[in-house]
Amino acid sequence: MSVVNRLRAFNFLYFAMFALFLSFLPVYAAKVGISGTHIGFVLGVGSFVSIVSQPLWGMVSDRTKTIKKLLLLLLLVSILCGTLLFQADRVWSLLLLVVLMNVFFLPTDPLVESLNFQTSARERVGYGSVRMFGALGYACVSLTAGYALNSWGMGSLSWIFLGVGCAALLQAFGLADVQASASRASFRRLGQFFSQRETLLFFLIVLIVAVPHKMNDTFIGLYVEQLGGDVRLTGMSWFVMTIVETVMFAFVSRIIKPGKETAWMTAAAGMYALRFALSSMVGSAYGLVALQVFQGLTFVIFYVGALQYLYRIVPEQWKSTGQTAMTVTFFGLSGIVGSTAGGWVFDEFGGAALYRGMAAMALLGLLLGVYLVKRPSANLSRRGE
Repeated sequence: MSVVNRLRAFNFLYFAMFALFLSFLPVYAAKVGISGTHIGFVLGVGSFVSIVSQPLWGMVSDRTKTIKKLLLLLLLVSILCGTLLFQADRVWSLLLLVVLMNVFFLPTDPLVESLNFQTSARERVGYGSVRMFGALGYACVSLTAGYALNSWGMGSLSWIFLGVGCAALLQAFGLADVQASASRASFRRLGQFFSQRETLLFFLIVLIVAVPHKMNDTFIGLYVEQLGGDVRLTGMSWFVMTIVETVMFAFVSRIIKPGKETAWMTAAAGMYALRFALSSMVGSAYGLVALQVFQGLTFVIFYVGALQYLYRIVPEQWKSTGQTAMTVTFFGLSGIVGSTAGGWVFDEFGGAALYRGMAAMALLGLLLGVYLVKRPSANLSRRGE
């Protein structure tokens, strides 16, 4: 099997693990009797922990100049923690294991994305042609796990996670590591990069758009149930999202051209605002599921546009750290606000009110994106290294 095909197979299995962890954890917690507020608190604490753990592992990767070896270690620990997580039935045990997953499992995401991006560039294939297999794995497991859990019960979730995790770990052994930059990893250069005004504005936009995205990830399952659906429709909603992702990832590299990333990010922020506004007005669980077709025009375009822009401006020797910083912002910092505040709003005012607030935040991201696009330096390539 070629290097690229091995990486594609790994992406399929790895993001299948992510589907089980992200898509079904809130539903699992609710089924064992944990309230929406407590679920939001647990996930918010986990996101807070990931703010520290993700940059730490990213810097370890850059300093040791390896992704694969670190990835294998983190995956092994994550499989053990995840299996125990889906057997927990108390708030304290759930909190402990979610924290551990944010220490070991969540930091693997930027490492995998860095491996995807750098391997794609080295092998001269589109990043989307690799990443689409991750979306496909997410889609397949979201759909099949929803039906499996409805038939076998939530108790089977831990064993499904264990099986998928072991398959991903075995596939990871066959991956090719990426060659690190020969340049010395200078903390001074990294500090200069993060102190630039364009860098700060970029990360602010990522954070503002990511908060409602994270809220949707966390609470769509609960909103489906509030609208009269069940765990099968939760799985179906994730299946729709990830199938659309798969298609968009296949073509997104042809759409987002160098120098145009910020314009596409801004357009995606506008589509987020429309998506969540419509979600707040939907009257049925099936309607909410149908609206997840927006995932390709929102998440894929925004995320890939942001990733391509970041890789043009970040210092060469700090690519994994730069990728980790974006992941911390998109999935970590946003998770603190999205999970904690979202849980409170959902409990107090309901899903429709939550989605109206999400639309307003995405609209703010759109306005800031317009400002970034108009800045002359926004479309410049990476400055001297």
